[in-house]
Amino acid sequence: MLGLFVQRHAEAAALYNDISVIYAHPDDKNEIVDETINNVRTIRVYYKKSKSKIINLIRYFKANKKALKILPKPDIIHVHVLTRLGLIALREKRLHGTPYIITEHWSRYLPGNDFSGFLRKRLTRTVVKNASAVTTVTDVLAKAMQSHGLRNKNYVILPNVVDINKLKPSPHKNEIPKIVHVSCFENKSKNITGLIDALSILESKNIDYQFVFIGDGVDFAMIKDYVKKLKHLEKLRFTGILEGQEYIDELASSDFLVLSSNYETQGVVLLEAFACGIPVVSTNVGGIPEIVNESNGILIPPHDPEKLAEAMITMLQTYHDYDPATLREGVIKKFSNETIGKLLDDIYKNLN
Repeated sequence: MLGLFVQRHAEAAALYNDISVIYAHPDDKNEIVDETINNVRTIRVYYKKSKSKIINLIRYFKANKKALKILPKPDIIHVHVLTRLGLIALREKRLHGTPYIITEHWSRYLPGNDFSGFLRKRLTRTVVKNASAVTTVTDVLAKAMQSHGLRNKNYVILPNVVDINKLKPSPHKNEIPKIVHVSCFENKSKNITGLIDALSILESKNIDYQFVFIGDGVDFAMIKDYVKKLKHLEKLRFTGILEGQEYIDELASSDFLVLSSNYETQGVVLLEAFACGIPVVSTNVGGIPEIVNESNGILIPPHDPEKLAEAMITMLQTYHDYDPATLREGVIKKFSNETIGKLLDDIYKNLN
């Protein structure tokens, strides 16, 4: 799940280029798995996890080096998420002259997040400076990186990919309006407890609805306990992680989606909702205003359960007014596999 955005970029790039992916991960075993997934050669290197952070870091670099030796010499290295992988790419550039580009998804550069430490910042600045291009999923993330002194002459906006061939509107109609939330259940960023507080306000007004939480994560148990303490939220349903058609069916059969994040780089689930023809209610944070406006949803300030409840009440009354075909068309033009794959192809071809 954590590498899903990277996988989708790789599959989009593979429409026009020969793409291989290297992924190193700590585990209880030493193993190399080399397989082709959706036309992308994928090499997973598992290495034994140590209690020592230093030993883990050494093993991580060795695992990536092993994988690089398996592959033919690449024309380009495409790094996703800094900083460790960027150091590997920088080493390959200096030893073999291989150019590299960086794609950053992480929200750690945004205000209120943890991009700190002298050594980390210095290494990251060096890696970014020596890249042939730096892509970010939103303009706000690019500006946040630049505000930390991460300078590069070639910043490019490269959105995340939405699988519009699978995500489609559903003819299903709900007798009782169905609201959905999708996330990794990490409360610091996703503010799910704040969303539950807003739902408590809906309950106090005797509003008829059903609410589905899709996902799992570090705070899943805590959030379910938070719901139990409130006791009166019987309209809530937790599905855990859903994948494939099961996830699509649950999302597409909803009437609108709610995202209550405290910070966000882009919010791919919002785009997936649009692809399914449903509008959204979202906090106005990070890169979200770049994709959400009055034509496809409602934006509200973060940290405000009352405003969130008010927006959900409004959407419960107006979700029928949004045209599913129009919502979907906006995603097809900007975020499809073909669109992102061609953009990546252009970036690769124009490297210095």
